[in-house]
Amino acid sequence: MTQEALWHPSAKAKQQSQLAHFWSQIETETQRKFHSYRELHQWSVDHKEAFWRAIIKQTSIIYEGELHPTLVVTPHVKDYQWFPNLKLNYAENLLQRRDNSVALRCYTEAEDTSSYTYQALYYQAAAVANALLKAGVKPGDRVAAWLPNGAEAVIAMLGTAWVGAIWSSCSPDFGATGVLDRFGQIKPSVFLVTDGYSYNGQWQDISGRVKEVMNTLKPQQTVQIPSAQHSRIQGATLWHEWLETSSPPPAFVRQAFNAPLAILYSSGTTGKPKCIVHGTGGPLLQHAKEHRLHGDLSENDVLFYFTTCGWMMWNWLVAGLQSGATLVLYDGNPAYPHIGHLFDVVEDTGITHFGTSARFIQALEQANFTPTSAAQLATLKVLYSTGSPLLDSSYDYIYQQLKADLQVSSISGGTDIVSCFALGNPLLPVHKGSLQCAGLGMDVAIFNNEGEALPEGQGELVCRTPFPSMPVAFWNDPTGELYHQAYFSRFDNIWAHGDFAEFIPYEDHDALIIHGRSDAVLNPGGVRIGTAEIYRQLTSIIAIKEAVVVGQQWQGDVRVVLFVMLNDGHELTAELEKDIRHAIRTGASPRHVPAVIHAVADIPRTLSGKVVELAVRDIIHGKEVKNQSALANPEALALFKGFREI
Repeated sequence: MTQEALWHPSAKAKQQSQLAHFWSQIETETQRKFHSYRELHQWSVDHKEAFWRAIIKQTSIIYEGELHPTLVVTPHVKDYQWFPNLKLNYAENLLQRRDNSVALRCYTEAEDTSSYTYQALYYQAAAVANALLKAGVKPGDRVAAWLPNGAEAVIAMLGTAWVGAIWSSCSPDFGATGVLDRFGQIKPSVFLVTDGYSYNGQWQDISGRVKEVMNTLKPQQTVQIPSAQHSRIQGATLWHEWLETSSPPPAFVRQAFNAPLAILYSSGTTGKPKCIVHGTGGPLLQHAKEHRLHGDLSENDVLFYFTTCGWMMWNWLVAGLQSGATLVLYDGNPAYPHIGHLFDVVEDTGITHFGTSARFIQALEQANFTPTSAAQLATLKVLYSTGSPLLDSSYDYIYQQLKADLQVSSISGGTDIVSCFALGNPLLPVHKGSLQCAGLGMDVAIFNNEGEALPEGQGELVCRTPFPSMPVAFWNDPTGELYHQAYFSRFDNIWAHGDFAEFIPYEDHDALIIHGRSDAVLNPGGVRIGTAEIYRQLTSIIAIKEAVVVGQQWQGDVRVVLFVMLNDGHELTAELEKDIRHAIRTGASPRHVPAVIHAVADIPRTLSGKVVELAVRDIIHGKEVKNQSALANPEALALFKGFREI
């Protein structure tokens, strides 16, 4: 069922957008006429080699060598090679702009701590590159960072990419075990650390944890970025002493398109995190496409995403430098000292593209937050949301209480592709509950269990043909078995992403709804139900602060179990249970109604803020959650023990 549009782009905005310009260029070059986004998208997947060559030209990617052949075909999709005769450097492409325009504005909870021009950023990254070369770092060596989301993290990543080394990062809220589970697998040569960070107005000293990790990793060199508290870590070189500022910038090390650039990690809630190796060229092209064409980000814009260095959205945010935009970095609690603090930052910096999680928007909605004045959001054009499906009520809240003229761009992809399968589009309307479109060049389809594409209805989100930002490998996976098992074991030679989704057809494009993770899909009576469908119905119930829903094996079938975390002053009464069941029955279907509703004091989440439905499901079935260091609040798991007997 289609929805009425909540927002339409203006005719002027559509005409001036980078996507419209690209569209026109492709029509000229191909001597074809695309009458809709659906037709343009189909061309981009049918002619993927021509499409990705056009992206390189449209987004001014710097490279050497030849664009032909674009793709070397092998028996298996995961082994396809993009642009085998092309070499490039990631940092060189992000640092094309070298003037006095502001590249970074860096905030903590309390104040604007620093800013860097593009020229200063270039020379600071060069100083890191020279320091790494002095330390003997070579292409392929690892540089790991346990840092807050500040300028030094961005500068260090750029310097690492400059010399062809491999970057990997965690945020300082990770425990020592979580850091070792990640960096212990990749054995970094250089380790960048801080001694602490501030969150919710409280100082968190992590110097003891850092020393523990240093003693285990034994890197060749540890570099400390001093915090405001400046607790000196023994054995570490201070950042300002380590930088090599006296030498001229070295030459950028241009490498093969698939040369490793960064290592990201799976959530690790079922064992040690998988080390996902991403290449140099794939993420560069994907992010340039997503920022410029799908987000219409330009050098006149200001991009913000609330993220830490331990989440893929940090990599996505930093890639905004390729467009010449100003990036705003923020470290700390986004709701400190008050729930609307980030909108003070919007007003102060002129943010045009604002990114956050669906959970944060829910928190604003529950707090009934409204901007203090129109000036707070005057510059804002695009609001990004990811991490979980954006609920219907959140769309209403945004357009009714935040800003009516705003492109709400719910995006979905993940660490696995460090980019998006579905996202926004400056030429298309926004409809409640759905993502605007599949990304250009991404052959997205919805499969049933037999591997057949569904024109309508819910199923597995897949990508049928290769795309540049597929991982180049998993670390310590010499046979490729882990890689194959992660994405290609479900359907032969087809990327299965692990999302439960469906297409919503409109006149000129297909929107998408993400119903949740496939492995968390409920299956009562053999009918597959996405968990997001239940969460959507709970937003109107003011007593509920948060919820997690799982399927429990019960009497030869699966029953739906709903755990609710209630707001202060509320209890799970029979009347409230009745209201919950009524909302779910009428808003979704009788099959969605939980057999059991149970109140809990807390709900376990990953360090990036995602509810861990699988961990809850394991606990109530009496199974052990193996890697609790991947959780932000592992103590919450104890609240679900013993439920099996209820």
